[in-house]
Parts: sequence; C-alpha cells; structure tokens
Amino acid sequence: MTRLDDIEPVNHIGQSVTRREDPPLLTGRGRFTDDIAIKGLTCAMVLRSPHGHALIKSIDISAAASMPGVVGILTYEDLRGKVGDIRPNWVVGGSLVPAHPPLADGRVRYVGESVALVVANTRQQAADALEAIFVDYEVLPAVVDEEAALQEGAPQLHDNVPGNLITVFRGGGGDYAAAAAAADHLVRVRLVNNRLIPSPIEPRAVRAVYDTTTEKLTFYLPTQVPHMSRRWLAETLGWPEHRIHLIAPDIGGGFGAKMHFYAEEILVAFAAKHFERPVGWTETRSEAHMATTHGRAHIENVEAAVTKDGRVLGIKMRSFANLGAYLSNMATGIPTVNTVSFACGNYDIPALDAQMRLVTTNTTPVDAYRGAGRPEAAYLIERTMDAVAAKLGIDPVELRRINLIRKHQFPYRPYGHPLFVWDTGNYEGALEAAVKEIDYNGWREKQAALRAQGRYVGVAVTCYMELVGVGSSAAMKMVGFNRGGWESALLRVHSDGKVTLFSGSMPQGHGHATSYAQIVGSVLQLPMDDIDVVQGDTDRVPFGHGTFNSRSMVVGGTAAHNAAQKVLAKAKLIAATMLDSTPEHLNYTGGTFSVAGETKARSVGFGQVARMAYVSSNLPLGMEPGLEETVFYQSEKMVAPFGSHAAVVEVDIETGEVKILDYVAVDDVGNLINPMLCHGQMHGGIAQGIGQALYEGVEYDETGQLLTGSLLDYAVPKSDQVPTMRTSFQVTPTPVNPLGVKGIGEAGCVGAPPVIVSAVCDALKSFGITHIDMPLTPPKVWRAVRAAKTAGKEELTQ
Repeated sequence: MTRLDDIEPVNHIGQSVTRREDPPLLTGRGRFTDDIAIKGLTCAMVLRSPHGHALIKSIDISAAASMPGVVGILTYEDLRGKVGDIRPNWVVGGSLVPAHPPLADGRVRYVGESVALVVANTRQQAADALEAIFVDYEVLPAVVDEEAALQEGAPQLHDNVPGNLITVFRGGGGDYAAAAAAADHLVRVRLVNNRLIPSPIEPRAVRAVYDTTTEKLTFYLPTQVPHMSRRWLAETLGWPEHRIHLIAPDIGGGFGAKMHFYAEEILVAFAAKHFERPVGWTETRSEAHMATTHGRAHIENVEAAVTKDGRVLGIKMRSFANLGAYLSNMATGIPTVNTVSFACGNYDIPALDAQMRLVTTNTTPVDAYRGAGRPEAAYLIERTMDAVAAKLGIDPVELRRINLIRKHQFPYRPYGHPLFVWDTGNYEGALEAAVKEIDYNGWREKQAALRAQGRYVGVAVTCYMELVGVGSSAAMKMVGFNRGGWESALLRVHSDGKVTLFSGSMPQGHGHATSYAQIVGSVLQLPMDDIDVVQGDTDRVPFGHGTFNSRSMVVGGTAAHNAAQKVLAKAKLIAATMLDSTPEHLNYTGGTFSVAGETKARSVGFGQVARMAYVSSNLPLGMEPGLEETVFYQSEKMVAPFGSHAAVVEVDIETGEVKILDYVAVDDVGNLINPMLCHGQMHGGIAQGIGQALYEGVEYDETGQLLTGSLLDYAVPKSDQVPTMRTSFQVTPTPVNPLGVKGIGEAGCVGAPPVIVSAVCDALKSFGITHIDMPLTPPKVWRAVRAAKTAGKEELTQ
C-alpha cells in the first residue's frame, strides 16, 4: 500500500515529453482530408484563368457537360443571387474592399482565378471536361508591381478602387520631424521583402456531404480555424451555421495559408447540395502556387535619424504592400498593424513616422504567412541598424547595444503607442548570449586572415521581437479585426477519472495533444495517458477562434489551465464531503486527496472522486452531478517574445553560393511547456526564414504570368541547405497569463532572414556591398560581386 508521504507531486510542465501525435503519422496511419473515403464521392476540379487580366466574353460548357461521367458544371451564372462574395475579416480603417466572387464574374484579375467548377465521377473525367470548356477571353494589360500599379496610366483592376490604392495606413508616434532636425545623419535604405509561397507539405483539400433529409452539411477541411471557417461558409452561402458540421482532420502544415477563406470551399459546399452528391477537391501543387495565398511582398523605404555616437532618434518609413488582386482574410492588417507597429523592433527609438500604401495588382492575393508582418518589421529595422552602423563606422553589435530597450524599461510602450505594450524582456541578455555562443569576437579576428586566403566569411548578430497571443476582442475591433480573441476549453472528467479536453485551437504539427495534456495533467496531478485532447470538430468542441498569431499556448493553453483549476476546485469540494472534512483541510498531490494533519491519514483518489461526481450519493449540498467545466478565456494583453540570432556564412564569389557555417538562436518565449517542442518550433521557423533569405521568391512577368509555378522553379531549401542549428532559451516569464508563457510558433521566421542577409553582406563588405535584396540566390550574389568589381571596389582573387 502506498504511503501518502511517498506520493510524488506530478509536474509535466517543463519536461521534454515525446510527442503523442507522432506514432500514427510516422507509420502512415495519419488521416488527412484526401484520405477520407466517402461512398459515392465525386471529384471536383477548377478551371482557372490562364491570363493575369482579361475580360470573359463568353463561356461554352456544352461539350464538357455532355462528356462521360460529368455530374455538372458551375459558372458564375449558377451562383448569381445564391452565393455571396468572399469577404475579408480584417479591414483596417479607410480600406476599399473590391468585390470578390468565388467564380469570376465577367473578368479575371490574376492567373489561377477560378472561372468554372467541374464535378465528375472520377478525377480523370473531371480533367477531361476542363479541357473541353471554351472561354473566350479579351486580354487586358496587367500590372504586377506595387509601385507601378500606383502610377498614372497603370491598368485599373477594380472600379471601386481608383488608382489601385486600397488605402494609406499611417502609424507611429513621437515627433520625427524634431528627431530629424536634431540628428547628425539621416541614413536611408530601400528594402524588398520578397513574395513567398507557403508550401505546406499537404495542399488544400475539401470533402463535402450534404444530407437532404436533415439539411445538414458535413464538411472536411484542413483549417487552422475550424469554427471561423464554418462561420464564413455559413455567411457566404446563407445557410444556418449550426447545420454545418466542420471537421478538421490531420493537417500537413498550415503556416497561415490554411486559416484563410477560399473560393474552392464555397464551391464544393454549394456543389454538394446543388448536385446532391458528395464532392471532393484536392489541390495540385501547381494550383497551390497560383491560388493559395502568398506572403510578404513589401517594398520599404526607410530613413533613420541618428546621432554621431549611434543613438537612433527616429524612423521614417514610406512603404508599399502588394495585396494581390483581391483582399484575402487578413490582408489589410498584416502590412499595417502587424508590420508598422513593430518597425522599431527591440530598440528604444522615441519617434516613428510610418505610411504604408496598400495596393492591388494582377497577382495572387497576399495574406498572413508564418510571422505575418513581424518578419517584415524585424527585417526592416535590422537592415536599417546595419546601414546606420556602416554609416557611422560603428560595429553593428555595438550599435545594437547602444539602442536596446533596457530591462528596467519594461513594461515598455513603443513611441507612445496607444494600444501596444511589450510586457517583459531582457534584450541585452539575449544579445550577449548570442554574441558569446557564436564567438563573434573570434570570427571578427579570423576574417582578415581568411580574406588573405581568398575566403569571404561574414558574421552577424541581429535581434527581433514580436507581439503575439492575440486575445482582446475589444482591441481587435479597434484595429478593424472582425473576430473575437478569446479561446475555449471544455474539460470533461469521465466517471472513471479519465479526462478529455476539448480545445478550440487547432494544431498543424504543433504538438497540442502533448503540450495541452502536460498542462492539464500538471494541474490535476494525473498521468498524461489519462488525458485525451480533442480539437477540430465543430459539433464536439465549443466555439473557438483557432490557431494563429502564436496564440495556442498563450490563450488556448491558459483556457485549458483555468478549466483544470475549476475542475480541481469542484473535485476538492466532493473529496472533502467524502472524507468528512473541509476543502481547506485537504492536501492534494499525485492524484490523491488527503486530510492534512491527522495521525491516521484518510485519503481518496481522483478516480473515486470522479465516480462520486456521477453516482452523486454523497455530494455537497446543492451541488449538481458531473465533473466538467467550460472556460472562455480572453486575455486583455498580448505578450512579446524576443531573441537574438547569430550566423556565420561563407560566400563563394566565383559561384555566388552561400554556405551557412554556424547558426545560433537565443530566444525568450517565457516559460517552456515542453522544451523539446520549443526547439522543434525554432528549427522549423528558422528553416523557413533561411528559405526566404537565400532561396525562395515568387516571380511574375509583365503580363501577370507566374514564372515560379512549381517546385521546379520555386526553390524551398533542401535538408542539406539547412545547417545544424544551436538553439537555446532564456526564460523571462510573463505576468500576463498564469502559465507565464509567450508564443513561439513564428519566432524562427522572424529572426532568421535579417541575420542571414546581414552575415552575407558582412562577408562582401570589402567589395563595398552593403545590401542585396532577398532571396540571395547564387546568380544574384554573383552579379552583385561582378558589379562591384566593375565599379572598381576591389579586384577579385583569381
């Protein structure tokens, strides 16, 4: 018999527990949307525009409709008056919103826009029918560049968006004019934040079954925001929301692109009811490149007002964001609120004067992609800091030391911002740790000797911060975001003492089933094997807002924690009654309640308490049977993860190839629920950041043709191009939530691009090269070196 004194407290938090999700995924038993077998399932395929800009003079579907196996074909005329437009749900003040029908209404505005939907018995029959549809297009001039789109005489995309200008967003604070007047130097840089394709390993997919008897739609969709996707679908189709059962199965990566609302979701749902047949659609990789939202796509003109001793007094930015042909869900908020607000980064800069022009072009719509505005902001300020250091002849790390926000300044309100506050931080600690770990001073000493050997090695240390864990619905409304910020958790204890958590957040590889079980198990003092986690089912899970903005642990984890605390409080009341005691006289550890201070200890296990909750023969007076609690947690404040990344690179000037010799990341995301998962999140984010810095970039020609329409043309990094990373963590807990956690899912994408570009430019500084726009591909680097040679900056070593 176990002695009460021998019972150890349970604490899963802070432990590197192996992911519970992995065995089925590693053994091929994962259940993705395309794996779902439905009797009588038909196949949908989308006819897409081959032109960047054109009028549709006519569509002839007669030949296609009569082909074998074709169930039916939809064009815009079939939807007119029955289906609404695709509407964005983050619209910053003053933005013009062009109409966006799910099928083109007489005009196409980007290559890949949906023109018709074919439903057939097999995929091959649908593909054959697509080929038989004849569309008579009148090709129009196109514009793909955000600055060119604003020029007089540029092709106009939408009648209600004159000059292709969605809005001009103004942000910042302080007095930049005074800062510029007081400055010794005005340092200017022009930066391009390259357009990216999210490229999750699983493309988008949909399965829809409409039951004509119950008038209910069952909808399978790999979405990061299940309840929001259901809401958007119901609103657009005009169907009752409670009659849509949305199920999100396993998801093979999302990176932001799978939280937006797409034409194919509307079309497949409509077709399932219209044709009274189950309908499925799975995106090809080429479709993913042209029709799934892109990311980034900014041009930033920055001016820094600085003193001769390195103090940055103010930042002025005049920037352009390419939103593509239509406004996707969060399109207007990402380059404005999410970029402008963080344009001063980790630095105590008293003035910011920012303008961001939002522009529509004949390209794929642009929306949130991992980091969603914060990578753009970090890149902007870090490249600017390097330019300032070069102008003043100050070591770039020393310049950062001079300007960092100090520990005693937290909570910190940047440039008097009326809404945002950085909660906690130790920016100096992260910077110094990265400098030491990369051996910054040692590499500085080696550079000259290596240069004499004809080797071009660069070293850099950069900083980043971001604001994540969006939770305040009122604050979201203030910036035009039409969503709530809270998250739900329903914690149900079964009569045998086992527990199920129903969470409104949604994983795409994050490890929620592990980390949430760690949180709940620690509060309830139970083994993790006793706790199941259910997500992604709108009929089983209370309404929630899903996973984005690195909010799962901050908001969803806190909701789970608070629900467990409420369950424990009720269980303690029941245990006190069972033990003929009072709650304040009970101890609870290791799943056992015991009466404190008695010579002959009396105890009862959590499972016995759970059984009593359902038997209900000995409950406190007035207590209802059962043991479950629901929490809708809303945080009024966001949290600010931060870090410093360091890199050493070598550039082969004969080929332009960049090799990463070392990579160090020192990050601070508050308390770590599962350190192993935190390291994994950093590895993935850094790999994607390296992809942006060195390899990835969307290209269009002047007619709007996508030149990077497949993985043959769009280069995501291969495993041998991603270095071994040395990741570590500082821990500065936040007081904003009881777990002391900050978000981590996007941090690597924020920190990696500026440090890689800085290190490459440091390697090439002897040529007078101070900046190269991403991606730093071998041809681009090679051309920069050759141009510098032509300009007489340095003779190349033969």
